[in-house]
Amino acid sequence: MTTSRSPADWGLFLLLSACWACAFAMTKIAVGDLPASVIIPGRLISGAAILWAVMLVRGERLPPFSDRASWLAMIGIGTIGTAAPFYLITVGQKTIDSSLAALLISAAPLFTAGMAHLKFHDEQLTGFKVLGLLVGFAGVAVLLGPDAVEGLGNADFVAQLLVVGGAFCYAVNSIIARQAPRMAATVLPVGFLTVASITSLPMLFWTDWTEVNVTAAGVWSVLGLGAISTGLAGIILMYLVARTSATFIALTGYVIPILSAVLGYFLFRETQSWNALLAFILILSGVWFSQRRMRRRTPSS
Repeated sequence: MTTSRSPADWGLFLLLSACWACAFAMTKIAVGDLPASVIIPGRLISGAAILWAVMLVRGERLPPFSDRASWLAMIGIGTIGTAAPFYLITVGQKTIDSSLAALLISAAPLFTAGMAHLKFHDEQLTGFKVLGLLVGFAGVAVLLGPDAVEGLGNADFVAQLLVVGGAFCYAVNSIIARQAPRMAATVLPVGFLTVASITSLPMLFWTDWTEVNVTAAGVWSVLGLGAISTGLAGIILMYLVARTSATFIALTGYVIPILSAVLGYFLFRETQSWNALLAFILILSGVWFSQRRMRRRTPSS
């Protein structure tokens, strides 16, 4: 049987995956005009600013500094779960292909499942869950192609470690969010995006502004990254954390490549190879298997 997930849970899951998948398309546009040292702070600051406006309109506010547990959660998600992986993955992608980077990042659900197994009694690993995670990871590998897999042994080892470190940070992010004190859906994202924005500010100081080419497309892409892939995604993430589990949310790492491929086709006419259909089947099968659980045996009379 499958773990009980409501249509609303799956709807939020797909919406969150879509928000994060859009980031690849918008980043592709942004990097054509702007350096990463501008894109990352711009994305975080614009996302934080938009959520600050939403929070104030809703009449909500950040918890007092005396609420240590809430602030530790916001600082943890803002630094370890947001700013750190953005930086590590960006630096790593300077010397390795994007397909290899995507494959390494897709290890995040594996990290999350392992940590959740140790941390939460209701997220124990089962045979179905392990099978689902491994099948999903295999699907991502098939989708990204042999070049990504071959790169594991040939690309810059330090760069690979940096990207894997980013994936691990994403996994830690899910664990912190799961055990964070319950707050209004906009409050926690406002807090951790504010922390992440402050953490990213030094990037602006080491930017060579004489070589920055500001265009309307680049600016709108950064604002889109902030509003959709960071701000809106942060709110959805908090709703989903309160409703489901860290391992379930981590499965977005397998669905995002599918949605990215679809967006790439419609926006940039990027065609997928013959193995894409097989990859999609493997990924969706992995998600399905990971949400199954063993049937309880009824005692014989």
